[in-house]
Amino acid sequence: MSGRVLIVEDDDAIATGLSLNLKLAGRATSIARDGEDAIKQIDGEDFALVLLDINLPKRNGFEVLSALRASDNLVPVIVISARQGEFDKVNALRLGADDYVTKPFALAELLARIEAVLRRAHPVAIAPVPASAGPALGFGDVSIDLDKRTVARSGQDVKLTHLELELLAFFVRHPSQVFTRAQLFSLVWGQAAGSVRTVDNFVGQLRKRLEQNPEHPTHFITVRGSGYRFDP
Repeated sequence: MSGRVLIVEDDDAIATGLSLNLKLAGRATSIARDGEDAIKQIDGEDFALVLLDINLPKRNGFEVLSALRASDNLVPVIVISARQGEFDKVNALRLGADDYVTKPFALAELLARIEAVLRRAHPVAIAPVPASAGPALGFGDVSIDLDKRTVARSGQDVKLTHLELELLAFFVRHPSQVFTRAQLFSLVWGQAAGSVRTVDNFVGQLRKRLEQNPEHPTHFITVRGSGYRFDP
């Protein structure tokens, strides 16, 4: 990974301000002024992260995000938008965004969110655990390789975003335990609080990709009035 952050924003003042502050924080940046340029740049370089506005010329942010995920590009994406409606937030997360920040935003908070997403997406390399240390992470017909950050179901690759994989690994490591949404935000997202719909949406994506029948899940269980439980 180059470590470069792509800022997709057609407002010159916002784009320039974000670029300057990220550079001061030690991050190299590039800027795309419209959706088509964003896709072109992402196709040509392995960015560490994308900051993506929704209201863009040529192709809007939702179209850009959809195109990236459809091509199996799992670059972390933080949507930054003036749209504060729940529908837009849920739609962005369903399309594969890792976070959603509304304008106007506090710069310190945005920088903290960026670093949190980058830590999850590009963890510091550590020595692999010896095979004798324990069984591979997985359940049923699902196998998880955290070193390679891959997931397979019945031998077929399953594409997950970085945050979806983090949530999956957390669940598998804590079987049969009930976690509230607030606890999941703290332990997986690294945030004190967030929208209930965010957790629901991510669990829904895991069910869609990994359950035999997502409408009647047997692994990712809703515990009414409490939160979620993972059953191997």
